[in-house]
Amino acid sequence: MKHKNCGMKHKGMTSKRRAPGKRALAPVMALIIAAAFLFGGCDAGYEQISQDEAMQIMEEETGYLILDVRRPDEFAEGHIEGAINVPNEEIADEVLEELPDKDQLLLVYCRTGRRSKEASEKLAKIGYTNVYEIGGINTWPGTIVTED
Repeated sequence: MKHKNCGMKHKGMTSKRRAPGKRALAPVMALIIAAAFLFGGCDAGYEQISQDEAMQIMEEETGYLILDVRRPDEFAEGHIEGAINVPNEEIADEVLEELPDKDQLLLVYCRTGRRSKEASEKLAKIGYTNVYEIGGINTWPGTIVTED
């Protein structure tokens, strides 16, 4: 066969290139899967659930706490009934006085979902074990109450 670059014939050259065998790809795939589990954020420390799932928990469970992580003025304008207010900015690196039970089921929300994700991540990092981020009140399908 003629070499493409110089036009000379070289013994043993073929025009077909062989793709790596399945056996050659198996270790690579195993490494990719392992890396995804280790570094892919599979264990963020909290779980994001839909607001419908949150409403179902509120109907079926007891002992949960609804945590509004907006500013106090936002909370006063309207919040999910039964929620307590701990602004995201006040959540640091130690157990919160308002949340003494690190195993209590926490349903965390804010206005749009951005601050509740940040707060949920911080809570999980502190050691809270039952944190569910439910998004923002701007899409909440249930009742919203205001301060009297």
